Amino acid sequence: MAERRARAIGAFSGGLDGIVAARLLAEIGVDVSLATFSSPFFQAGPGRLGAEQLGLPWREIDMTAVLMGILADPPSGFGSNMNPCIDCHAAMLAILGRLLPAEGFDFVFTGEVLGQRPMSQNRHSLVRVARLSGLGDRLLRPLSAKLLEPVLPEREGLVDRSLLLGISGRGRSPQISFARERGLSYPQSGGGCLLTDPGYSRRLRVLMDGELLSPRSARLIRFGRVFALPGGAVGVLGRDEADNNELEALSEGRFLRLRDRPGPSAVLLGDPSAAPVLAGLVAFHAKLPTGSTALVLEGEDTEHAVTVPAPGDVRPLLVCIEEP
Repeated sequence: MAERRARAIGAFSGGLDGIVAARLLAEIGVDVSLATFSSPFFQAGPGRLGAEQLGLPWREIDMTAVLMGILADPPSGFGSNMNPCIDCHAAMLAILGRLLPAEGFDFVFTGEVLGQRPMSQNRHSLVRVARLSGLGDRLLRPLSAKLLEPVLPEREGLVDRSLLLGISGRGRSPQISFARERGLSYPQSGGGCLLTDPGYSRRLRVLMDGELLSPRSARLIRFGRVFALPGGAVGVLGRDEADNNELEALSEGRFLRLRDRPGPSAVLLGDPSAAPVLAGLVAFHAKLPTGSTALVLEGEDTEHAVTVPAPGDVRPLLVCIEEP
């Protein structure tokens, strides 16, 4: 009887490390499947493209609800911005762990590299993620396996430890060489999570301080300028036509715009009484004269007659200069 091939599912963002980890396991005889997680903060597109290149089975898993709960109170805290990387990774792996008995997978793997990221990929954090996820030693990191304690797939002979790698640190020369030797392409920058971006994190903190965080509001603040308004409200205002289109699509039909001339679109989150202030910002960014009167529509049934504010009244309301 032929020896049974091991089956594994990997958490796969589509970056260089994940591509190398998946291809390595496939080359040494593991049946590999891939899963990419999506949320308002990161998208599944790169993972889909990476899986297509590798010719491996792939699925997208929406973890929005889980991640919203983590953001409210991450047990392991945040990184340098609003990124709860340790708890987010553990939650992803816990989701994949539930697929092991359900779909006959033997273990979960990742493209993590020991020491590549100081907070989430040091030795202590790798151990913590494995524990928090509930996977324990059914979690394999093939790129750094030779530098870590052998895990169950290695001890049981499902994977030959001698064929795994011993990469550590922030340099990626070994991974790049591996990919080039096999003609594999990969994104020039990895991750893509908005929670690691300083500008987006400032915007997100304003939402959270006003208890306005939701999947919709998290998506809205990816576009345009964000303003902190009276009463804890938040206003999001488009910078160009593309922003306007995105905001209008997410506005549930309740966006602000000038009545009688082109200009930015805006969406109000929170206290409705802040709408006149946001209407003034719409008029200001349409470059109407300071002190003049403008008519701004809110949805289809409300009109605000506002005085165009001066620049000195607008700047203090802007959440951050950086673009998300």
